[in-house]
Amino acid sequence: MSGEHPRAPSAAQLARRAARELAVQGLYQWQMTGKSITAVEAEFRSQVADDDLDDHENWHKVMEIADLALFHELLHNVVRFKAELDVAISPLLDRRLEDLDPIELAILRLGAYELSRRLEVPYRVVINEGVELAKSFGATDGHKYVNGILDKLAGRLRAAEVAARRR
Repeated sequence: MSGEHPRAPSAAQLARRAARELAVQGLYQWQMTGKSITAVEAEFRSQVADDDLDDHENWHKVMEIADLALFHELLHNVVRFKAELDVAISPLLDRRLEDLDPIELAILRLGAYELSRRLEVPYRVVINEGVELAKSFGATDGHKYVNGILDKLAGRLRAAEVAARRR
């Protein structure tokens, strides 16, 4: 070991991570309730002022540091491109899309969107963020499943980038 300490994430990195956390929660709510994504986003933004939330302080902190423009983009565009994202994900699964854990599905859709539409984000960042989200919100070993699917998807959607990284 070189004795180097990992760098602390920058404020911008923390803001993007918070946006992804909120987006996954919003996508989950959208999947489970059938509400419009606009209504889901409005509820999220209004909950900052809701004193009755059990986890109000943590929620407020996440909303306060989140890149809200990215949150909006992720939330709306994952829904907008849902059919396309599902087509990209489905062949990589060992079960039907409908049989996935809803949190894992939200994370996979988010990762698929970033891999296919946010090419400025390195594929390894997309995979790492998906794994971290699955560790935070998913089932016990859900992060392993998310990692495997996003890694395969990166190989398909970002073949040149993946190949360059492995050289």
